[in-house]
Amino acid sequence: MPRSPLTLALAVFRTTRFVLHLCYGAMLAIVFPSLNIHHQKRILRRWSAELLGILNVRISTAGSLSLQEVTKGMIVANHISWLDVIVLNAVLPLRFVAKAEVRHWPVIGWLCARAQTLFIERGKRSDTAHTNLRIAESLQQGNCMAIFPEGTTTDGSHVKHFHSSLLQPAIDAGAPIYPVAIRYHNKDGQHHQDAAYIDDMTFVESLWKILCSRDLNARLVATHALDTPTENRRALAQEARRRITFALFH
Repeated sequence: MPRSPLTLALAVFRTTRFVLHLCYGAMLAIVFPSLNIHHQKRILRRWSAELLGILNVRISTAGSLSLQEVTKGMIVANHISWLDVIVLNAVLPLRFVAKAEVRHWPVIGWLCARAQTLFIERGKRSDTAHTNLRIAESLQQGNCMAIFPEGTTTDGSHVKHFHSSLLQPAIDAGAPIYPVAIRYHNKDGQHHQDAAYIDDMTFVESLWKILCSRDLNARLVATHALDTPTENRRALAQEARRRITFALFH
C-alpha cells in the first residue's frame, strides 16, 4: 500500500533521529564496559526507552509479575523482531544471547557486543556448550540474562517450538526462569505485524517499516518464575511456551 506524504515525512524525520541516537549510543558504548553494573543498567534502560520514543513505539506491561522487581535470573520470551531487545531493555536491562550473524550487522552488531551480548552459532553443539558456560557464569554473578528459545522469529500470530538447551545454565545455577510474552498491537488491541522481522526481510526493510508505522504498541506479559530445581530443561521449555502462548492468545 502506497504511503502518504505525511507518513513518509515522519519516517524521514524519525530516521534522522534514529541515526543520531545510534551515534549517541556509540559514544556511550565506548565507556560502557568500564562502568559498574548499576550505571550500565541505568544507561541501557534510558537509551532503549529513548529509542522507542524516537520510533513512536508505546510500551505497556501486565501479568502476575512486575519485571521491575526482577533482579536476577533468566527471561525466556517469544521472538518477533530485533525490536524485542529494545522493548525488554526499556523495562528491565538484560544481557542477551543472540545469533552470531547479529555481531556482523553494521553499528548494531558492535553496540550489541559492547553491551556484553553473547553470540552463538546455532546448530553447533560445541558453541552451545561454550555459550552455556558463559551464561551460567553470568547468572552466578547475579546478572539477568534473556534468551529467545524459538531460535527464530515469527509474525506474532503463533509461538514455535521452544528449544531447551539454553535453559540448562539456569538449572545448573539454580536461577529463576521468568516466561515473558511479547505482543505488538494497534491502539484497538488488534495484532500488528509492522514489527515482525521475518523470512528474507533485511534489517533496513524492517527498520523502515517500523519508522513508517503510526500506531505500534508493544505489550509485555510476565509470569511468576518456573521451578528450576525440580524440573528438567525440556519440561521447563514446554511450560514456558505454554504460559507465553496462554498470555498471548487467551
